[in-house]
Amino acid sequence: MNIDGSSALVVGGASGLGEATVRALHARGAGVTVADVNAEKADALASELGIQSVTCDVREEDQVQAAVTKAAGGEGGLRVAVCCAGTGWAQKVAGSKGPHPLLPFETIVSINLIGTFNAMRFAAAAMIANEPLDDGERGVCINTASIAAFDGQVGQIAYAASKGGVVAMTLPAARDLAQYGIRVNTIAPGLFDTPLLAALPEEARQKLGAGVPYPQRLGAPTEYAQLACQLIENRMLNGETIRLDGALRMPPR
Repeated sequence: MNIDGSSALVVGGASGLGEATVRALHARGAGVTVADVNAEKADALASELGIQSVTCDVREEDQVQAAVTKAAGGEGGLRVAVCCAGTGWAQKVAGSKGPHPLLPFETIVSINLIGTFNAMRFAAAAMIANEPLDDGERGVCINTASIAAFDGQVGQIAYAASKGGVVAMTLPAARDLAQYGIRVNTIAPGLFDTPLLAALPEEARQKLGAGVPYPQRLGAPTEYAQLACQLIENRMLNGETIRLDGALRMPPR
């Protein structure tokens, strides 16, 4: 699919991987809508780039549907949907103080997994109404998992479960939507220089980056955005989860 001239929605697009994707798509000529639970950041980015923004908590069906409707209002309908919304929680499944509390587990799954499902299902439903392009293509959905889906560390039970679910949805979603010419792919990033890691001391950030086989550094959000654009443009990429991690395999701790 050609990015230039396509309407795109980036959920969780106000910072980190999502912001880099918004900027990359905009630079390539897409009509981008940035959706984020942080309305202030979304509005600031939209104002800077001259695009539209919408407040969106991925757990709220009506807000996700409203974001999709707004993005689909452009010429040709919604063609690209990227979901970068997500958060983390660190706690063991059980310990000396008892079992992992249920609420944070439910919250992480609700945001990372159910939120991704919400964004994908509403976006795909909008894409079905599009006129087909080359090869009958109507749209592309890109979701964000994590290498924690495969290499979950100590204390990552909730996060790994949520991201593992995103990976598991990829192939059946691609199969469900194949008849409509809608592709579904997932990116599983490793250690990236996002606002989450920015809170760490520089020494700790350097140590994390040094643990990556090559290149020995944290990933740049622009590298995530670059892969997202390649997933949009290459029509043979479908039903695939791609690790973007510099060959990193996370140890237990």
